[in-house]
Amino acid sequence: MTTWNLPYPVAVAGHICLDVIPAMRGTHESLQDVFVPGKLIDIGPAVLATGGAVANTGLALFRLGIPARLMGKIGDDWFGQTILGILRQHDPSLAEGMIVSPGEASSYSVVINPPGIDRMFLHCTGANDTFASDDVSDEALRQVGLFHFGYPPLMRRMYEDDGTELALLMQRAKRAGATTSLDLARPDPASDAGRADWRNILKRVLPSVDLFLPSIEEIMFMLRREQYDTLSSNELSAYMNAELLSELTDELIGMGAAVVALKLGEYGLYLRTTSDEVRLAEAGRYAPGLQNEWAGRELYAPCFKVSVAGTTGAGDCTIAGFLAGFAQGLSPEETMIGAVGTGACNVERPDSVSGIVPWEALRERVAAGWRQHGTGDLLSGFEENPREGAVVWSGPNDAKGENRT
Repeated sequence: MTTWNLPYPVAVAGHICLDVIPAMRGTHESLQDVFVPGKLIDIGPAVLATGGAVANTGLALFRLGIPARLMGKIGDDWFGQTILGILRQHDPSLAEGMIVSPGEASSYSVVINPPGIDRMFLHCTGANDTFASDDVSDEALRQVGLFHFGYPPLMRRMYEDDGTELALLMQRAKRAGATTSLDLARPDPASDAGRADWRNILKRVLPSVDLFLPSIEEIMFMLRREQYDTLSSNELSAYMNAELLSELTDELIGMGAAVVALKLGEYGLYLRTTSDEVRLAEAGRYAPGLQNEWAGRELYAPCFKVSVAGTTGAGDCTIAGFLAGFAQGLSPEETMIGAVGTGACNVERPDSVSGIVPWEALRERVAAGWRQHGTGDLLSGFEENPREGAVVWSGPNDAKGENRT
């Protein structure tokens, strides 16, 4: 595996679990046909895989060639040992930063996936719920160039008490000099996380976040809950437009984030950045070398065309591509292309990370003319911005200075 010679590694902390995926046989009309009291269900061998932001984003970074440290919290049980074993199969160093808490249960999911029926998950949050700021040492934060945290809505200590632990952790990472990055997850609306005041949590946390990388669904849930509750997933896609994306990202930048990239699923990636070059210069060890290249940007990158085998971990891998480009000091356009390219490689395989290729191989595929989807009616008013075999669209709010190429 080729590794980029970056001065500091990228740390990925947050949610991790073990996925237990039994092979399901036969055909069924619904889950009710499968789960009948007293019924014996004949199944095949189980596949064991790691899941969650730490494994998905961290392993994708590693496969891209970016030096990565993984900081998930597990118990000292057999499931925890299995998680460590899977990570060591990729590289022994990937298990070195994991947090093992004696006496706690490791998080796991049983993935029920009968042929022809939508999946069902039985999930135990385990040690993720007790992850606190002091689980990450100051020394560990001083050693990394970029600190990414994923899935706080699935980690009780991170969202309770209006996000006190999450805010403290991100503040400590900033003080330690790391570039800070945050991803979310969409909580169950009926859960404690779903009832949390996420607008208030984000107001407390985002002043310490340089790169904020949620999905459009997550942000609609947290900032536009009334509209979100009236829309299905398909209706949300139709409801989404350039004006809505601009309003949402303006609000998030106003809360303190320097760079906001919204994952739009099959529609690609949308980027807005602060116009404050001083704020960008203060974005930690991997702050952009040319702040004016990143200041005041509005960009959109459509997805690349692929044959989709599965979408598990697609958002996490898109984030990995974005972090990889940012840590290398690339332009916003190149970073966006790397992000959607990494996400596209992910969906060509049914699992989370095996489709991810080294960064140079990704660039070669883009340069060879890898085709992208169009924008459709999603972002009217955007202009084509060709970049080395791909197109990134510039929005009406994009500040185009004379130094831009």
